[in-house]
Amino acid sequence: MIRDEGIAESGDSSEEALSGLAPGRLNRRSFLLGSAAGLGAAGLAGCVSDDMGRAEAARFYAAVPNEKYPIPAVDIGKLHPKYFRKIVRYESKEAPGTIIVDPANYYVYRIEGDGNATRYGANVSRTGFLWSGDVYVGRKAEWPTWTPPKEMMARQPEARKYARGMPGGLENPLGARVLYLYKNGAYTVYTIYSTSDPETIGQGITSGCTGLLSQDMLDLYSRTPIKTKVVMLPA
Repeated sequence: MIRDEGIAESGDSSEEALSGLAPGRLNRRSFLLGSAAGLGAAGLAGCVSDDMGRAEAARFYAAVPNEKYPIPAVDIGKLHPKYFRKIVRYESKEAPGTIIVDPANYYVYRIEGDGNATRYGANVSRTGFLWSGDVYVGRKAEWPTWTPPKEMMARQPEARKYARGMPGGLENPLGARVLYLYKNGAYTVYTIYSTSDPETIGQGITSGCTGLLSQDMLDLYSRTPIKTKVVMLPA
């Protein structure tokens, strides 16, 4: 069961729960930080090892030019090495494929079995929007449309231009890929989404959603079928 640890606003949707792109333009950060004041994939063989240096990581987090909207390379200088994707020892009773979100440490784990997991650096919920419990992936989307909720448009008039939806693209708050989280057949309004802003990784900035770098999200998304269990640990 999901435990609400202090949702600050009723009526939040996953679109409003996001933040992440660089400031200075109409995007998830300009919307949501303002709101807070009033969120081909590489397989296991491509994962970053514990001793990988920044030069190797830069190649791993290189641009993805063959996407519908080409994804830029990650500025590794803005990402702490502890958040590079890695295979790590992680003992768990959960089945392989299960996703575990650890908001206290800003990590997302994909259980691989035999005491191993793929670990991704993440951004997570900010204070007042924390929750925990077991959910599952009920829907997936590539380059989805984003529609700001009415509550956001009331607070931030600049969002009204997207009342009929912002098409998919690099400026879209949901990013290149999104996993929609469900409970008992109902959408929880929370997601695991992709961001191109490395400065958000290791930060509590969203209203309940969890963000991975686009290159990491491509990997997780490609290996996550519908109905995959997702465990949100207490923060």
